[in-house]
Amino acid sequence: MNDDDPYLWLEDISGEAALAWVAERNAETADEVAGDAGFGALKARLREVLDASDRIPYTVRRGAYLYNFWRDAEHPRGVWRRTTLERYRRDEPEWEVLLDVDALAAAEGEKWVWDGARVRRPDYDRALVRLSRDGGDAVVVREFDLGTREFVDGGFRLPEAKTRIGWVDADTVFVGTDLGPGSLTDSGYPRTVRRWRRGTPVEEAETVFEAESGDVSAWGQRDTTPGFEREFVGRSLDFFRSETYLLRPDGTRARIDVPDDALVYAHRQYLIVTLKSPWLGQPTGSLLAFGFDAFMAGDRTPEVLFTPDPRTALAGHSWTRNHLILETMRDVSTRIEVLTPAPGSWTREPLVGVPPLSAVGVVDTDPDESDEYFLDVSGFLQPSTLRFGRIGAGSEVLKQAPHRFDSTGLTVDQHFATSRDGTRVPYFVIGPDRTATGPGPTLLYGYGGFEVSLTPYYGAVTGRAWLERGGTHVIANIRGGGEYGPDWHQAALGAERPRAFEDFAAVAEDLIARGITTPDMLGASGGSNGGLLMGAMLTRHPELFGAIVAQVPLLDMTRFHKLLAGASWIAEYGDPDDEADLPHLRAISPYHGLAADRDCPPVLLMTSTRDDRVHPGHARKMAARLRELGHRVLFHENTGGGHAGAGDNEQAAHNSALVYTYLWQRLSRTGAAATAAAVPAGRVEATVTATPSAVPAEPSGTGS
Repeated sequence: MNDDDPYLWLEDISGEAALAWVAERNAETADEVAGDAGFGALKARLREVLDASDRIPYTVRRGAYLYNFWRDAEHPRGVWRRTTLERYRRDEPEWEVLLDVDALAAAEGEKWVWDGARVRRPDYDRALVRLSRDGGDAVVVREFDLGTREFVDGGFRLPEAKTRIGWVDADTVFVGTDLGPGSLTDSGYPRTVRRWRRGTPVEEAETVFEAESGDVSAWGQRDTTPGFEREFVGRSLDFFRSETYLLRPDGTRARIDVPDDALVYAHRQYLIVTLKSPWLGQPTGSLLAFGFDAFMAGDRTPEVLFTPDPRTALAGHSWTRNHLILETMRDVSTRIEVLTPAPGSWTREPLVGVPPLSAVGVVDTDPDESDEYFLDVSGFLQPSTLRFGRIGAGSEVLKQAPHRFDSTGLTVDQHFATSRDGTRVPYFVIGPDRTATGPGPTLLYGYGGFEVSLTPYYGAVTGRAWLERGGTHVIANIRGGGEYGPDWHQAALGAERPRAFEDFAAVAEDLIARGITTPDMLGASGGSNGGLLMGAMLTRHPELFGAIVAQVPLLDMTRFHKLLAGASWIAEYGDPDDEADLPHLRAISPYHGLAADRDCPPVLLMTSTRDDRVHPGHARKMAARLRELGHRVLFHENTGGGHAGAGDNEQAAHNSALVYTYLWQRLSRTGAAATAAAVPAGRVEATVTATPSAVPAEPSGTGS
């Protein structure tokens, strides 16, 4: 199947020949894009946004403190810090710095990137800190003392691996990590869960659960809520199906008997289930509550907390001490309710103080002690406002972000395109009134996979780099995402993936029909799974676009399962080793859809050498093939940054400046003319960055 691929050598991530090829392509891109007269000034303005000291420092409550991780010009790698609510209310909060990642990186000679910490409940005195080398998914783990603000000598410590770890008690953790042959799944994630006691070798830790090698991963978790202490283990069968077990004190297990595609977790006396398929007479996308003990005894009588309709889907939910905050989306517009458990029923009412026509998200709650909540309120042209409130007592504005770009004359509209099969596909348009200006440069963004929803947000980088220059930005809510719940996602699974491509093309056609743009002024961008979408536009609908940018893209659909974490995505796309799936995978594979006799719009491919999720070989091989066929391609590969493409704000600003400069050069009338004059006939272009792709999630309640 792959014997005829002449570019397999580019899959050798750190091979001498491959890196020499990367260096040549990077130099071409630096000359063509970073050499643009306006590149330096744009990068400086974007770096200013990323480093701004008056950004909102979002926090997470852990006991008496609010924790925050912060990067700025002085701390490019960042500091982990905390404060109290009283101090946080001040315009200039007083922070206690716990860990300075820049200082640690300098002292140890490593390009450390913060990957979070798990703080031990209920004392909140120790943490398991996760650090990545230059942004990869693999991390080192070290125990940290929050009192002394130092790593614990002789504490829990693990070398680099795709580790999962969480507290059981003061001297014990559940851990899954790379311990040699048999300890990882085919996807490269932990296959076993061990109970590791302080002061003992991790290799000798008791194994309490094992997944199959063909599963995605295994996990273990202890709920330390007083009065509801329980332990759970489980396995991800694939990206969307899992099994969860109650681990009894004697070591035996009892399965939580819900559909394997449902999301399930315990909270105090409740078992909460989110349905991905119909069950117990309830439709896909419903949210159900059961009494935990009653459920384990065989009672299957649910309290229905949410039922979807064709326009409304569940967006999320968060617990406070006595309530459940429910977030729903109606045509991608957020609504929030408060549900209160009561004997025999749950009451519901709107959350007080939420402004209408805004994008609203729950930032944090305190499920252990209080009914407080933090809400972020924003919009495409509305900078974030952080509100703090207590259910039943109203809310207050804690922080307000300033405007980062000039939005004068800009509007926001929602339209619906009709896809090939008649499905109405929503999309947002942010930009000037094109009825007055005529068609103009337009950037269409999409993702379309893994049930990821694209909701309104204030994009300061896009505002400065694109909207201020007169461009229009468009967000397409295509199938494969979660904007209308699980059914919207499942409509584009496996062999049905072309529906996502058709939806995106329909939005492009609608933009042109409305006079917002023209094909030569319409660009498209996407990353990771969205990079696959960009590849599909390049090979299936090249006539619709004047330029395309694909970041950390997935492009070779016949080999993705053999590269890094690719095996974990078989449930999304199909299995190339299955003869039943291979035909549709080859058909949607952009790498195999290229041809010399069909025009392609100019394309910029961006990736990272340190991306250990989506292999950089996807972008490398695609660029090489495009060059071979005489198409216009630029390629940029950042040496660090992992799947995010950037390990600090300097890299992030550089990558964003590359993207927007490249697109403006080719889509604006003045930029296109200048580029045409600068590029000799037949010049082959070549570049790589990153946006997040899905990773297998741990069950609710395991994060810190």
